[in-house]
Amino acid sequence: MDIVITGRHIQIKQKFRDVVESKMNRVTAIAPDAQRVQVVLSHEGNPRLHDTAMRVELTVIAGSTVIRAEASSLDEISALDLALDKLTLRLRRARDRRKDHRKNYTPVPVDAGEFVSPSEEEEDIMGAAADANSPAAAVASDLGPGESIEVHVGDTPIVIRRKLHVAEPMSIDEALYEMELIGHDFFLFVNKDTMRPSVVYHRHGWSYGVFEIDTPENIKKAEEAKKA
Repeated sequence: MDIVITGRHIQIKQKFRDVVESKMNRVTAIAPDAQRVQVVLSHEGNPRLHDTAMRVELTVIAGSTVIRAEASSLDEISALDLALDKLTLRLRRARDRRKDHRKNYTPVPVDAGEFVSPSEEEEDIMGAAADANSPAAAVASDLGPGESIEVHVGDTPIVIRRKLHVAEPMSIDEALYEMELIGHDFFLFVNKDTMRPSVVYHRHGWSYGVFEIDTPENIKKAEEAKKA
């Protein structure tokens, strides 16, 4: 497995390189098919953040699978240990989920939120968002697949980055799997069972939730189609 160590606004010491290489056996023990691990060390110069001044980002690449973790601490070694703990946990989850799929286990149950029509007050707020200085207007330009844009909202310090990501519809179980791999607390996808934009999110422990978004017009059409 290749180990690539880089510094962001900081010089990498040989001691840190040696420690990283000595600890990477924790990765190969769980993911023997890992081909590459990227380690990025960065330093926060703000003295108010002294206790979390050193930040370590870990990325493991195994074929088409990418798993990430990051952590901050007082020094680079403790930050590495914290990030490595998170990484190995996510590697185990990914490994266990692959085993579950091979054994045809039942997908992880999630708490499905019910659709709630927006109130008139919320509709007024949404309508006001069409103002020229609103985030909705700021990112109204068309984007192609993979393209992104960053814009300032009016005279405010707010910067919005928008990117178009093209992905095949997937099941809730597949979305949970992808979320665990990238190490995020949520994952946006299109539910292939309902074709609705949806979000799965991590609640606590092994508990998850899912929200689906639809419009009153689509709900009405679906109800009329059932009656027909």
